[in-house]
Amino acid sequence: MNTTIIATDKAPQAIGTYSQAVRTADTVYFSGQIPLIPGTMELHNGDIAAQTRQIFDNLQAVAQAAGGTLNHFVKLNIFLTDLNNFQTINEVMAEYFEQPYPARAAVGVAALPKGAEVEVDGIMVLT
Repeated sequence: MNTTIIATDKAPQAIGTYSQAVRTADTVYFSGQIPLIPGTMELHNGDIAAQTRQIFDNLQAVAQAAGGTLNHFVKLNIFLTDLNNFQTINEVMAEYFEQPYPARAAVGVAALPKGAEVEVDGIMVLT
């Protein structure tokens, strides 16, 4: 299998043993993004909407490094420490994605890295 590692300094660097994204053929698999600010690697301290915007900005930067945009995403997985934030996530997602929207799962979790409240990963197909 031929794979290409996708990396950009316009998104947070990996905080563990993983790549920002990996491309195989026309499919790009994105590692989970928490609301880290790329330049400082500090967790965004805004409300859940601002944190989610930071995540989508980070995903957009990695997508561009892979040759795509957020509109190439076919699947997103959203992990929330508080499912009461679900509606806010929907509102912010509508700012970044156009219809038809990607398939998506939203899962409540006990904790996320660095104490984040939300994390998003996904799959993009370049056509």
